[in-house]
Amino acid sequence: MSINPDFSDKSTLEKFSAAVSLSDMEIYVFPELLYPMVIANIMSPIIWEWRNDPWFKDVDKKSFTYKLNRIKQYIMEHYVFNLDLETWGLTTKEKETGRFGQIIDMDTIRQSNALFGYEGDKYYFDIDIRRHFGLDKYTSNVIPYWKTETVEAMTAFRYKDSFTTGAGECVSFSALFAAALFIVGGIPLENIFLIGTPLHSQNFIDIQEGALTNNRRIVTKKMWFNGTSMSTKARRALEKERITLVAHISGFIHHAYDKATIRQDAYERLSARLGDFLVTGLTPEVFVNFLRYHMNFKKCFQYRHMLYGHAYYIGLETVFSYEHQSKFSFSESTREALMNEIDDEEFSHTPLRNRIIIQDAEAVLAENKHARIEETKQAFIGEALQHECNQEANIGLLFEGLSAYLQVQPRLPKTNKTFIEGGGLNIQAGITRPEIMEYIALLARENEMALLSLYVYRQMDQINWKPFVKAALERNPVALENLKGKPVEVVYQMITALPNDSIYDGKRLAQPDEVWNFGRGDGLEKALLFANFLYNETQPGKLRLVVDKARVILETGSETYGFKSDKQLVKEIFL
Repeated sequence: MSINPDFSDKSTLEKFSAAVSLSDMEIYVFPELLYPMVIANIMSPIIWEWRNDPWFKDVDKKSFTYKLNRIKQYIMEHYVFNLDLETWGLTTKEKETGRFGQIIDMDTIRQSNALFGYEGDKYYFDIDIRRHFGLDKYTSNVIPYWKTETVEAMTAFRYKDSFTTGAGECVSFSALFAAALFIVGGIPLENIFLIGTPLHSQNFIDIQEGALTNNRRIVTKKMWFNGTSMSTKARRALEKERITLVAHISGFIHHAYDKATIRQDAYERLSARLGDFLVTGLTPEVFVNFLRYHMNFKKCFQYRHMLYGHAYYIGLETVFSYEHQSKFSFSESTREALMNEIDDEEFSHTPLRNRIIIQDAEAVLAENKHARIEETKQAFIGEALQHECNQEANIGLLFEGLSAYLQVQPRLPKTNKTFIEGGGLNIQAGITRPEIMEYIALLARENEMALLSLYVYRQMDQINWKPFVKAALERNPVALENLKGKPVEVVYQMITALPNDSIYDGKRLAQPDEVWNFGRGDGLEKALLFANFLYNETQPGKLRLVVDKARVILETGSETYGFKSDKQLVKEIFL
């Protein structure tokens, strides 16, 4: 791989330009961009600074579970989930298919991307996905950019109106978690897999029993089967959707492409370990969790509560409703405490009709704990009373749902690919940030993942500016919408009046909509924001940008506009 890719090739230019804008759809088309997001976050000084926070004192001496929870809580307190339409603006299906039509088959995109026609998760399409995301007020060809943010843009949300912390969407959180687990937790990158479905992104951490990151949260194996609303949301993507791509330090695999760069043994390990994570045995506790999770069956059960020598009865759906207001759950260890919090009038003096007593069901399960699920089902039917909910057909439906609950089959990309070796990186836990920076810069001469990482990181003194400028002029609609129709001189004054403060350190640059959204930027970044306005609004023809360290000049042919930069870059480019 050359350090100077052939940008006369359309697909190459689009890929490296997409490394700058990083929209969800671009990562779907160019899956090799997903792991460079992680590397860019690892290169960033922001997460390394977290290690100085007292919250992480002595974290390196703690257990894997402690590290997970500590990092999760820090992220939850400092970043919120954001997937609005206003932050990064809108585009159209026609524009994006024009970009990608020669790179990937558009029918494949329509079958696997929610914005182009995917309907894999029935939940979202029952509620109408365009209405759900606020797109119903636009014509059907309008779709959001939904750019994924690296840690700089995520952290900069605190400057945006209505935000008091950082923010990001699901792919952003995946990349953030992966980098934080490596930098703060010392978790080897070899054990971190990024998993993307058409509607979601999460990570699988291959340590001990395994764990999933899910937006801002961590889901352990026990949590996966606890039946709570959080685990229900976490389960949805892997239960309902096909996994589009997997990214790893060794490379990627994508369901639509014939070639995979991920190391085959690493992918086989993920398949086995994720499969183990998503399966559990049938115990009384898991059965109760299933009833909590599945809306249709809890009304078939009641709990017999003994109080002062008398039996009282209560529907299981009522019990679960009280869980939401209590620190206690219906699990065996805290069941009695939960019962004591339930209002007396909720209990019946006589058994509820057509309901199985949950203790009887638990007894059957305990007696058959080593049996196959079909044998347990038959024992269950044999013990059941002749109530409507207990009839064999209903028990059959219950166990059908239970079987699916106990073992989720992840629909991973198939292995009938051509696996290409040598495309990954070797970044070991314990290495310092300067050593990583030096390693990436050196390897970028021959390794595409390293080179793409420099483009995602926006290291402008080490990359060609053409992809960055292409993204700046073509995929920053928010500032354009807000500045539309204003006189050129007014726009220039508005932009130069912004605080001269870049959200990126060193010789790295923000895109125009980042400057606009966060209300600040270096003079060079302001010049690019102004250039975006002129290029799209007044269309003056050739624009010439001259950068000479502190001095930045933007020429339109008839006018010259000056800006002051702290980036210490030197460049002359026609836009």
